[in-house]
Amino acid sequence: MNLQLQGQKEQTLFRMDPTTMNNLKSIQDHVTNTCKHHVNTLVRVETVDGDVFEGFLIHCERGILYLKLPSPMTNRGFVPGFQNDVVLPLVLFNLLAISLL
Repeated sequence: MNLQLQGQKEQTLFRMDPTTMNNLKSIQDHVTNTCKHHVNTLVRVETVDGDVFEGFLIHCERGILYLKLPSPMTNRGFVPGFQNDVVLPLVLFNLLAISLL
């Protein structure tokens, strides 16, 4: 579906510099390869914005790291002992540090 109004030209608001794009892609590939060796490991992740998360690194691909945040055992619905773990997807270019715990 084309939302452009008839007769109006498309105006680019932002275009990433090719050097920056290559640098980010290189970092993304490096972090992805590093994370693949530490799946199911307890880690601490710090974002560029200062947020810190601790959990198990469960997957990493296509620029996203998936972190399983353990929660206390809870009964949910009609299934006693159902564990309600949260999986948090984190974008790799927003990460400052990943530490093994």
